Formats: sequence, C-alpha cells, structure tokens
Amino acid sequence: MRNITKILVANRGEIAIRVMKTAQKMGIKTVAVYSTADRNAPHVKFADEAVWIGESPSNQSYLLGNKIIEVAQSLNVDAIHPGYGFLSENADFAEEAEKNNIIFIGPKSKAIRVMGSKLAAKEAVKEYNIPMVPGFDEAITDVEKAKIVAKEVGFPILIKASAGGGGKGMRVVETEAEFESQMDRAISEAIAAFGDGSVFIEKYVGSPRHIEIQIMADSHGNIIYLFERECSIQRRHQKVVEEAPSSVLTPELRKKMGEAAVLVAKSCDYLGAGTVEFLLDENNNFYFLEMNTRLQVEHPVSEWITGTDLVEMQIRVARGEALQIKQEDLKINGHAMELRVYAEDPMNDFLPSVGHLDVYQLPVGEGVRVDNGFEQGMDIPIYYDPMLAKLITYGATREEAIQKMIQAIDGYKVEGVQTTLPFGKFVFEHEAFRSGKFDTHFVKNYYDAAVLKNQMAIEAEIAALVALKQYFEDQKIVRLPIQ
Repeated sequence: MRNITKILVANRGEIAIRVMKTAQKMGIKTVAVYSTADRNAPHVKFADEAVWIGESPSNQSYLLGNKIIEVAQSLNVDAIHPGYGFLSENADFAEEAEKNNIIFIGPKSKAIRVMGSKLAAKEAVKEYNIPMVPGFDEAITDVEKAKIVAKEVGFPILIKASAGGGGKGMRVVETEAEFESQMDRAISEAIAAFGDGSVFIEKYVGSPRHIEIQIMADSHGNIIYLFERECSIQRRHQKVVEEAPSSVLTPELRKKMGEAAVLVAKSCDYLGAGTVEFLLDENNNFYFLEMNTRLQVEHPVSEWITGTDLVEMQIRVARGEALQIKQEDLKINGHAMELRVYAEDPMNDFLPSVGHLDVYQLPVGEGVRVDNGFEQGMDIPIYYDPMLAKLITYGATREEAIQKMIQAIDGYKVEGVQTTLPFGKFVFEHEAFRSGKFDTHFVKNYYDAAVLKNQMAIEAEIAALVALKQYFEDQKIVRLPIQ
C-alpha cells in the first residue's frame, strides 16, 4: 500500500475539476497545472495549489511531460492523474512518473504501449479467442500490396491508421476504383496526425453500433466490468451522445461482451480503469475494436447506473488496494444519458465556434449532472478540444432519462458561441433515437442542418409568442382599477 496525500491533475477543464472533486472528498490535496490561456480557468481556482507550466499551445504546456513531473517533484506530489487526452495514453510519461517515484493513476506503461497500437492490441488478444473484424493484421504503407490485401478482404473495406484515434487516418472504401486515392489520403493524414503512416485494412461492418465496456482492474488479480455504454451517435467518427445501458443488449449478450472485455484486460496485465470498445453488427455479432487505457469522457453514465465513483476506484487501485466490489455485486439501476456540449456550430459542419461566453448558465434539477469547465464571461481558447462541458441525466427508465435531457438542454443557456446543444435536442427528440433503432450512421442518415435551423426558428417564434402573451397578461394586472 502506498499513501496518496497529494495528486497533481495533468489536465484542464471539466475533467480536471471532476478528478479534484473526488480527491477532495477523499481528503487528498490537489495541484492544478495551467497554460497562459487558462490562467483564470475554474480548474485553477478549484485546486489547493496551481502552477503555470507554459504558453497556450498544448505542445508548450499540457504536453510537456518532463515539466509536469518537475512540478510534481517540487511540490511533493504522490501521484499524477492524467484525465483523458493530452498525456493520458503516453507510455513514456507513465514510465517517467514511476521512475521518479510518483504514482501514475492509470495502467502500467506496458499496457499503454500494447493497447496504443491497434495492431499490437489485436496480437495480444488473439490467444483469448476474442472475435475480431476480418482483415489483415499487418501495418502496410505500400499501396500496391494494400490493394491486393483489400481485394482478399473484399470491398467495402476500412483503412485505419495503426497509431490512430479520433477518426483521423480512417477511410471507408466502397470500390476498388477509389482505393488508391483513399489509401494515399489515409497515409498522409496519419503522418500529419501521428507521425506514422502505417495503416491496416479491415472489412467494413455496414451498420454497426459502437458499444464499449467499462472495466476496472486492481493489482491483486481482480478485474470487473461495469457494464456497457452505447456510443453510436457520432460526428466525424467522434462520439457526441452516449448512454448506459444500451437499448439493444440482452443480459446474455451483455455478459458475453463483459467477459470478453475482462479477457482483453488480462491479455495486457491491465491495472485501473479502462474501456474495451466493440462493434456490434445488425445480427448482434460483436467484434473487438480497441482498448482505451484511461478514463473515458463518457464515464459518468456508467457511474450513475452502477452507483460507483470511477475516479475514487482509480485512486484506490493506484494506492494498491484490492477492489471492494465483486462482479456479482454490480447491478444496473436506471438509465443515464450524456451529451457532450462542444463549442461547435452544428449548422456549419460542426466546425469549432470560438468566442466569448456572454451568457453561460447551467441547468439544475434532480437527475441532472453537469461536469463543467467554464464560467460566464470567459473566452473559449482556440488551442484545445472545444468541449465546454458534459450534460448528464438519469432516470428510472430510458424514456425518463431522455425527457430529463430535453428539459435540461432547454435550461442550459449559452450566448456568444454556437454549441452542440440544439443538435443534442434534435437527437433526443428523434424517433430513430427514441425507438433505439439507430447505428453509427445516425448523423449521415437523419441529420440535416436545414431541418435543425427550421426547428430552432419555430421554437424561437413560439417562445416570442409566449413572452408576448405573458406581457399582455401582466399589463392587464397592472391596469386593474384599485377597489
């Protein structure tokens, strides 16, 4: 057992505050790090101590692993929590922290390395007989060789960057004729994003759902799965709406996928919180996609349906404690939804919308949680991911969680920048989502910016008429003669 009395959170925004809240609850002191752009950010004020680590671009601040470790040493920090993004899946950073006798709240560097390469991950899980999408498990940069492989696998195929993530270096190829141009694009995008142009080729699963399993592993050989999250509503291969549990999993399928996720964790001697991602096809066959070796953005929906605090579990496991909860103790209670609130313009292809938060008011209410990183009057920095907050709702049923979400979106007031709130409302009100009959093509199949624009104009007109009616009612009361 190692003692943790002070944690440095190597991140910013809502996830930094989220981690600090749990640390505070556990009586652990917190240290924030910040860039020039974030000097007045809420996470800086929330921490017990805060240290400036560099200029605004992340490669001059939040990505400076050695600088962050220096700060941790100078302030006698016991552990570093990386959140997600930035250095959270950087094996060298995890290793460097451990070398300096600082606990990295996450898996060991070996697991990060194995699961960080999609090809190494496939190799590791092979011996556990976990189903995988048919394809060619070797990195390729030679276009002619790749063409032969693509023909063997059979079109349509998916080209994926080996070092990739977030949809970068990913191309769907329907026919042989377009293969070369798409291959060239995928390679150049992979080089630009990851400095590694190697790609691999898989059979393209036509109408998949994106289902992920939350796992937690301790250093005593215990691994549990905390059920699934449905993450099929995506734009540009990135999630924007998540829910738990999924509306399509049967108890049998849930158990199968959960047990497969535990085996994936075993394959790389995993420690801490991780997520195993699967594709589920229209016939309910599931295929291993990848493992994220960190806490996920969408972890709150799992916390709500299982009654757990995943960050607390991460910290306890990092201290060397055994998991207090067994698989048979875990039950699904109710339903949770999450909308990622991005400063993006859903009317303009979800392009980032930077600006000043003239009005920024959060919704409140029973079954409503907002993991937030901003305040009214702040500017949205151009240097980082444009996520402002996560809006999470909980209900006894899926229908109740959806209704609470729609009300919460209406109660979330943002002026000065465009956000994904109207898009979220569009999703939660859409029949395909409400019926549970949707897949990762939801945006492509149903979303139209013009329809959303029209919907918002009608809502604005109704709101104006209601306000006008109220005004006349108020005038009547004012004009009543005194008796």
